[in-house]
Amino acid sequence: MTDVLADVRTDVLVVGAGPTGLALAVDLARRGVDAVVVERSESLFPGSRGKGVQPRTMEVFDDLGVVDAIRAAGGPYPVGMIWQDGRRAGEHRMFDPAEETEEGGVSPYGAEPWMVPQWRTQEILSARLTELGGRVEFGREVVGFEQDTEGVTVGFAAGAPVRARYVVAADGGRSTVRRALGIGMTGETVDPNPILVADVRITGLDRDNWHVFPPRADGTGFLAICPLAGTEDFQLVAQFLDGDHLDLSLEGIRKVAAARTHLAPEDVTEVRWVSDFRPRAALADSFRSGRVFLAGDAAHVHSPAGGQGLNTSVQDAYNLGWKLGVVLRGDAPEHLLATYEEERRPIAARMLGISTGVHRGEIGRGEATRQLSVGYRDSSLTVETRPAPGPVHAGDRAPDGTVDGVRLFDTFRGPHWTLLTVGTATSLPPLPVPTVRLLSYEAYGTGVFLVRPDGYVGWAGATAEGLREYAVGVGALN
Repeated sequence: MTDVLADVRTDVLVVGAGPTGLALAVDLARRGVDAVVVERSESLFPGSRGKGVQPRTMEVFDDLGVVDAIRAAGGPYPVGMIWQDGRRAGEHRMFDPAEETEEGGVSPYGAEPWMVPQWRTQEILSARLTELGGRVEFGREVVGFEQDTEGVTVGFAAGAPVRARYVVAADGGRSTVRRALGIGMTGETVDPNPILVADVRITGLDRDNWHVFPPRADGTGFLAICPLAGTEDFQLVAQFLDGDHLDLSLEGIRKVAAARTHLAPEDVTEVRWVSDFRPRAALADSFRSGRVFLAGDAAHVHSPAGGQGLNTSVQDAYNLGWKLGVVLRGDAPEHLLATYEEERRPIAARMLGISTGVHRGEIGRGEATRQLSVGYRDSSLTVETRPAPGPVHAGDRAPDGTVDGVRLFDTFRGPHWTLLTVGTATSLPPLPVPTVRLLSYEAYGTGVFLVRPDGYVGWAGATAEGLREYAVGVGALN
C-alpha cells in the first residue's frame, strides 16, 4: 500500500462491529470524533454468546445512552434448577449475594448481571451509533496496513483503502490486526474439553429456570439450558471430552439433548446459531503498537465463566474513547494515550484470573465479577492529595446517589468531566465543567473530586490546590 492515497479519511478506524467496537464508536460519535467501523462479515454477529451485562457495564451503558433499551431487551437471570434422572433435584443460586459493605459501593443496577443476548446488545449499540450519525461498513475484511508518524493506511479485500489517524482493533480473539502487528498473546488452556453452545428453540421446558444437567459417572459432560431473556430462544451449552466429535447440526444437538436430559429429540425444534470452542485465557503482550490499539477479545480472551469477557471489553472502549477524543481535539498531549495500556492491561489480567477461577470452581460469581471495584489508583493519571482519603479514593469508580435532589449519575452523564465537592466550602478554580456541591454524602467522605469522563475520580483533594494544573494536563478545560 506504499504510495496509495486512501479514498476515505477518518480520525479513527474501528475494526470489528462487536460490542467493543460499537461501544467505542458510540463514545467517539458523541464526542464529535469522525470514526468509521468496518466489519468483515455481512451483518452483525447473530449469537447469544456474551449474554451477561455486569452492573458496572450497565453504568457505562447508562452514560452511553442505551441503558433503557438494554433493560427493556433483557431480564434478570433465572434461578438454576438441578435435574437428576428426569426429576427436579433442587435449586442452585448462580450468583453470590452482595454484601452491604462490599468494596465498590452499591450500583443502581443491582448486584447481579442483566441478561441480554449478545446479538441484541449489538443491535442496540448499532442503533445508537446510527442515531449519533455514525456508521458501520460491512463486508470490509482487513488484509493489511501501513502506519507512519501521521496515521495508518488500511487495505481491504474489497473496496478502497482507508486512511485514519488512529486504528482500534476490536476484531476478536483471532484478530487479524494483532497478528499483522506481530503482537503475541500469552495464556493457557483453561479446560481441554470442548464446549458446544447453541441458540435453540425448545418445547417441554419452562422459562422460569436455568436448567442444569450435571455430569454423569460415565464421563458424560454437563449440559445446561438457559432461557434467553427477551426472546423465545434458549441457550444450550454442552461439555464434551477432549477428542469427541462435535456435531453442530440440528440432529447432532437433538441427540446430545436427548442423551443428557429427559427431553425427546423432537423437543429441540430449531437451531438458530451454534458454535464450539475450548475455554482458554490469553493476554496480549501489548495493547498498542504505534497508532494502532487493541481492545476487547483482540487484547484478552476469557473463559465465558463469570461473564467477564464482554464486560471487560466494553470497558476497554470506555477507557479509550475519551482519551482519543481529547487528543484528537488537541486538548491533551498525545502521550495521554499511553495510559490506555497502563490502565487497562492490569485490569484485563485480573479479570482473566477471575474468569479462570470461576470456570475451575475456585471462586464464586461474587463481588469481583461485578466490576464495581475496578479502578485506577495506581495510574499515572490518578492524583490523591488528601492525607487521609475517605471511602472514595482518587482512581476509584465515582458512586451514584441522589443527595439534595441531585442524582450524581445524571450529572456525570455525557462526554465531560465533572467537579464535585462534598462537605467543604473551599473555593474552586473556574473550570468549564459541570459542578456539584453537596453538604455531605457518606459514600464519598469529604473533599474535592474531579470525575473523569469514564466515571472514575481522577483527582481528589481536601482543597482545590493543584486542581487546575491537573485539569490542564488531562484536557479537562474544553
